[in-house]
Amino acid sequence: MKVLPFVIPKPNKLALIYQIDKVKVLYDKLHQHEEIQLSYIVKGCGTLVVGDTINNYREGDMLVIGSNVPHVFKSDESIEASHMLSLFFTKQSFGDYFFELEDIEAIQPFFERSIYGFKPQSHIEEIRDLFLKLESSTKFERFLLFLKLLHYLVNADYVSLSSFVYDKKFSLVEGDRMRNVFEYTLNNYDKNIFLEDIAEVANMTKNAFCKYFKKRTNKTYIQFLNEFRVENACKLMREGNDFTIVEIAYMCGFRNISNFNRVFRSVKRCTPSAYIKQN
Repeated sequence: MKVLPFVIPKPNKLALIYQIDKVKVLYDKLHQHEEIQLSYIVKGCGTLVVGDTINNYREGDMLVIGSNVPHVFKSDESIEASHMLSLFFTKQSFGDYFFELEDIEAIQPFFERSIYGFKPQSHIEEIRDLFLKLESSTKFERFLLFLKLLHYLVNADYVSLSSFVYDKKFSLVEGDRMRNVFEYTLNNYDKNIFLEDIAEVANMTKNAFCKYFKKRTNKTYIQFLNEFRVENACKLMREGNDFTIVEIAYMCGFRNISNFNRVFRSVKRCTPSAYIKQN
């Protein structure tokens, strides 16, 4: 099976797909699927890349990932297991015009937000309780819970998971190329990565790769790499370990503390020391 596009297993005549993932690591290949994904993290933590943006996820998070939005989970190596509950559906799952009905027009903002993916910041307990009821519910009860979930998601405060999503579906060749680039980055961000190295991973010349990556993510590869490194540095800082800022910078791929401070401030709008105090 090619990673891009990724096909969600779907039983015949079932419009709403419920999936339970209990694994060591969540699916860690860059992929996209037609279905909108609603996921609740019961257990586990790590990094989630959605479109052009690096995010962190942890236990208790609710995540919404839109149709055909490229994304990849990178579970922390230190965790023993991951547990995620998900619902998958398309805007046409219940008929071409179901979500256009005036009776449920209040749900429309959900689809606008899902284009870039989002994470609700309020109504967390209500959303969690509904998700935990899904497993023991009948298919009809699951549908009713799904509508209640959409109600809470529409009315919740939220943060977007990405700021840019490439407006065309990846071909299989492009999917393999971007998958290799993301996988190499996620596995080697703590080392020196030169443009020549990542261009070779993509099987392209350096100049061609730079243009290719910028067009599909709206940022340069170095921007993307630095943001990924900073997010991992933030994760280490929040964990409250005994590492110094210099040690954290080195562990996340920065070989120069002044460069780390400059990049960190440009990404987080504060210094590493201020971030530690805030968190």
